[in-house]
Amino acid sequence: DLKSELNKTRKLPVLKDTRASDSSQEEAIDQWARRRKQFKDSKKCSSAGGSSINSTITEGSMNSEDARSLDLGLHSENEDRGFYTENFHSASWVFRGDDVSPNNSPRCLSKRPRPVAIRERTVQIAKGTGSYPWGFRIQFSKPILVTEVDTNSAAEEAGLQVGDILIAVNGTDVTSMPHSEAANLARKGPDVLTMVVGSDISRYPNTPRPTCRGYLHKRTQSAILKGWRKRWFVLKHSGHLQYYKHKKDEGKCKPLEITKLEGAEIGVDTSLGKPFVFKCIPQSGSRIFYFCATSNQEMKRWLEAMDKAAHPVHQNHVWVDVTLHNTALPPLAIKNPECLGLLHQLDRSRDVWVQHYCILKDGCLYFYATLRSTPAQGGLYLQGYIVSEQALGSKRSVIELKPPSEEFKTFYLCAENMNENKRWITALKASINKWLPLHQAIQDFMNRPLEETRM
Repeated sequence: DLKSELNKTRKLPVLKDTRASDSSQEEAIDQWARRRKQFKDSKKCSSAGGSSINSTITEGSMNSEDARSLDLGLHSENEDRGFYTENFHSASWVFRGDDVSPNNSPRCLSKRPRPVAIRERTVQIAKGTGSYPWGFRIQFSKPILVTEVDTNSAAEEAGLQVGDILIAVNGTDVTSMPHSEAANLARKGPDVLTMVVGSDISRYPNTPRPTCRGYLHKRTQSAILKGWRKRWFVLKHSGHLQYYKHKKDEGKCKPLEITKLEGAEIGVDTSLGKPFVFKCIPQSGSRIFYFCATSNQEMKRWLEAMDKAAHPVHQNHVWVDVTLHNTALPPLAIKNPECLGLLHQLDRSRDVWVQHYCILKDGCLYFYATLRSTPAQGGLYLQGYIVSEQALGSKRSVIELKPPSEEFKTFYLCAENMNENKRWITALKASINKWLPLHQAIQDFMNRPLEETRM
């Protein structure tokens, strides 16, 4: 029976260079998918005592696209349990500071004094060679300030910045310690120097990471079906390229495949004799992926984004390091939270509400299992989100966190009662309002009247 099915499959139409036959190709693929399911079911029935995983792997060699969806779905699930940061990394954001006022420009845009937004973060610097193995200088002052960071040094790679304040060196508080003693702590310590530093998160905007979405035609890898399939591709800010059968599947279904682009070779391909074709060779080099865009402009858009993902800048923005530092702390150790307490988050995949102990600080909502648990289970970067009270299902009052674009996730939270919901909504709005998109901050700054100097 299997041989006859395979013979029938070989007669299925193959997509040619034109896209007119795309619909017939999709019908053929759907037909083949139904036959694969029949084969898989018969395999389970005929293998008494055999595991379903073995059946999947054996059958998976016939179509590599769907076979990989099993373990790659685990990656997506782990990502969901961590921090959701997509909106932050999709644009440039600037921190306006704790004293939010329409008359105050971000410190990175104005020469006038602004409140300094110092936040603690952890940096780890691997010891190098030479007279200055760490690659930075500190000042004879209290507090101790970083006055210089060597170019291409381990300190620069770790994200240390001029102006950072030393708070602890290898676990020892140095805020009231003489400069020389702090330097000796570093010299006598291990080869990896661990420091807690205070950083001004309002000085610099973050750099957006490449993201891209759209339909592409992907050349199939199957030995049975050759041709091109139209798929919905998503390049995530993490540098992973994933695709779905349809646009509507994003966020609802597991991706059919995930490919890490870091270190990959990206470029135009002319070997197949088709226009607007480009290829991707992952660092492993085990496969070559061929993609076909609908126009030269669309191809250039993807090439630019994928090339940036293939050569990422690994240094985190200061605020990202601050949140990572806070994640390792117990909930009540995060300084000056804007709101804290129990919240329930809707897990839409299971349609259940999951309870967290939550801490809100600087536009980041941290999720803990309990009041005394460490580290944080995850959280949300909330830059640009719109907060409102909505009715959802049987609940008359829930907190809706709606993103500025449909490509990002919407979240639903619920406190113990309506008054608690209102308290959280007020705090969330104020916390999110501390951040501005860079383009909006620049526009607001340009629209302000010129500053006058009294002589």
